[in-house]
Amino acid sequence: MRDVLRLGLTGGIGSGKSTVAGLLARHGAVVIDADAISRQTTARGGAAIGAIRQVFGPELIGPDGALDRGRMRTLAFSDLTARQRLEQIIHPLVGQETQRQAEAAARAGARCIVFDIPLLVESSRWRTQLDQVLVIDCHPETQIARVMQRSQLQRAEIERIMAQQANRLQRLQAADHVICNDGNDLSQLTSLVAGSACLFGL
Repeated sequence: MRDVLRLGLTGGIGSGKSTVAGLLARHGAVVIDADAISRQTTARGGAAIGAIRQVFGPELIGPDGALDRGRMRTLAFSDLTARQRLEQIIHPLVGQETQRQAEAAARAGARCIVFDIPLLVESSRWRTQLDQVLVIDCHPETQIARVMQRSQLQRAEIERIMAQQANRLQRLQAADHVICNDGNDLSQLTSLVAGSACLFGL
């Protein structure tokens, strides 16, 4: 089994990280989406549902059997320990599934495994498992404008989300590679990713 590059991909909300992940996949990278795995654990029948019900009570489980994300967000703003307790349930499950997918990709001969991790910088456990980190960077005002357009969230709510994430400087300090995604259209971003792909063995 040949060596495989384990590349962490991160960026703030609205940075274009998910778009870059998709573009890297076109170049042959295997993308493991930690956020998607996390959502699966809190969906109906997900591995985290039982523990969430036990720790937070049945009112945090919606009528559809999944985590009620709206109520959890409200609770997290009023109870500073709520997010930490939720992460203690979800993170080990995400770690197990991430490792399973990575091992399968390596056995299949992947040259580059991209770990799409929104909170990579905030979670110290990830950095030791990665060879390099790619940060998608843009100005905070760009982030806010993009998220307001795509999600119809109010500015104040977006700013609260951003305040819970690492700031721009912290992400840049953690980066081995940076793609600046300010003012780019999709074709320009595609070209930037294509120019970087060779750095990752793609």
